[in-house]
Parts: sequence; structure tokens; C-alpha cells
Amino acid sequence: MAIARGGYVPARLLCDFLGVENLLSLQSQHWTEAAKVAEKALIKFKYVVDLSGMKVLIVDDIVDTGESLILARDFIKNEWRPEEVKIATLQWISPVAKLKPDYYLIEVKEWVWFQYPWTRLEDTTQFIKRMLSEEGVNKKEWTLDEIISKFKEYYGIDVGLEYYKDALEMLQSINFLTFMNGKYILKS
Repeated sequence: MAIARGGYVPARLLCDFLGVENLLSLQSQHWTEAAKVAEKALIKFKYVVDLSGMKVLIVDDIVDTGESLILARDFIKNEWRPEEVKIATLQWISPVAKLKPDYYLIEVKEWVWFQYPWTRLEDTTQFIKRMLSEEGVNKKEWTLDEIISKFKEYYGIDVGLEYYKDALEMLQSINFLTFMNGKYILKS
């Protein structure tokens, strides 16, 4: 069972390696955007499946607060009624998590934002949007080099030129930015 959306890729890979053919997903989320937590976790698009007599492995990419996984686990136990429910993640951020997964690859002792290949463009787009919103109080026009430099200063990472360009195209497509005369201009 994959937690949508971060658990899709790890769950699909586990299916291959464990020889599992059945894969369901449930969208339980606590993050409204990259590194920005919502007030409370929620399940979107609730549906009921009869899993009585079956075992369920809930797969997500990471346990940070754990609230979305707790919500998903409880919903699955109460509504889908499987015989057993276990949780597997790639990372477990132990100091802040309210839940320890049954299986995890890495215990993280200091909170850090993980970028996975399947979230990198979305995260980069949201990080740039947040950065430009904060900096936009004083500066409305940016060159690509200025954005890249400020991004590295803000977040301490370099995501690569193509991700910056793709993220900026996405921000133009939602009318957050416009591009004119070699500069990205914040729309008010």
C-alpha cells in the first residue's frame, strides 16, 4: 500500500523485489508544499476496500512528523480491516517522528529536507516560489544567475541548471513569474 504521492516509487519497487502483484494507494498528507507542514494530516479521496484476512505493508518515502502515516494506518485498520498492518519507509527522522516504522533504511537524527528523484522538480519549484515571495518585498526582478545564487544561499544545495529552468517555467505557467528582457519578474 503506497502513501500517495511520496510512497509510489518505493512501494512499486518493493512490489518488484518482493514479488507482490497487488498495490493500492491512499493519499494521506501532512505537507502542503515542500518543507511546509499543514495544520493537521488529512486523507483525500477516502474509499473502502475489504482486506480482511490480508496483510498490509504501508510504504512511504519518509517519516518526519509521522502524522500522515498514523492517520493512514488507523484508517486502513478501521475501514479496510486487514489482519495485519506494518509500515516501511526509506528514512525515519527519529527526534521529531511520533511513530517508528516497522522497517526503515536510515534513521535520521537531525531534521533535514530530503529530495528524492520523484519530488525534486516539485520541491525546487516550491522552494523558489517561497524564496522569491520572501525576497520579493525588496526585489521584483531576477536574472537566472541571481536566482541560482540566492537558492544556494537559502537552501545550501544546488539542484542543477535544468531543475532551476524547469521550475521557473512552471512558475511562469501559474502566473507567479513572467520572463522579459532576460529577467524573471514577480507578478503582484
